[in-house]
Amino acid sequence: MSGTWFTETLHPGYGQSFEIIETLAEETTPYQELAIYRTASLGRVLVLDNIVQTTEADEFYYHEMMAHLPILAHGNARRVLIIGGGDGGTLREVLKHGTVENATMVEIDEQVVTASRRHLPGLSAGAFEDPRTRLIIGDGSAFVAETDERYDVVIIDSTDPVGPAVSLFQEPFYGRCATVLGTDGILIRQAGVPFFQAEEYVSAYRMLNRIFAEAALALVPVPTYCGGHMALAWASNTPGASRQPAREIGDRYRAAGITTRYYDPDIHASAFALPAFMKAALGLI
Repeated sequence: MSGTWFTETLHPGYGQSFEIIETLAEETTPYQELAIYRTASLGRVLVLDNIVQTTEADEFYYHEMMAHLPILAHGNARRVLIIGGGDGGTLREVLKHGTVENATMVEIDEQVVTASRRHLPGLSAGAFEDPRTRLIIGDGSAFVAETDERYDVVIIDSTDPVGPAVSLFQEPFYGRCATVLGTDGILIRQAGVPFFQAEEYVSAYRMLNRIFAEAALALVPVPTYCGGHMALAWASNTPGASRQPAREIGDRYRAAGITTRYYDPDIHASAFALPAFMKAALGLI
């Protein structure tokens, strides 16, 4: 940070900067450095270990896709597990669905939840107080390894594969996720920005393809995750879960009665269309 500007190095030789109006929180947690800034262009911004996690201005792109893609593809999701997601944005979107009876969120860093609820209340919008929410402060990988519960949807809303999130990108964890998911279960997680992080989405796809009946990638543009689209890695215990007709998704969307700003049934269907360079990297062409 220089003066009133924050600079994030996203990739070797490439970064972004934004102007800070006010520092709302700066603290060292047991797991990472946490900061929340009020900015001139992005609203309030959550930063962990000098990496932007979410902003008030563009969080809806990511959180809507992480929640509504798998829930509406499933069609009858009642039990949802969120690993990470301490800012509460994904939880907020999950709980828009009246069919969801229970949303379990396992977040390793309690201070992320506390700071987000205090300084970024609009992201969770009361989701932590919803009686369907069960918040567990703990290690998501350990929870999945030990639980005997079963879920319809598992959402891995983690930081990048460094520090406390490393285990959430490893094959044993996903093998256990396949077990805790029901027969029609669906899993989704972030898999990097393809333009800069080819190895991340390729390795995610190949790993999930070894474990699940179906693996796929979806794309979402998130302005502050610079470099073009972000890849969302998708896996299901049911083949074809990512290729449902847009009309069926549309019927479910309208029946759910939810309001969204980015996601809609057409976006759902088109999100799984990959550019040629990604298909080539995955060996699909």
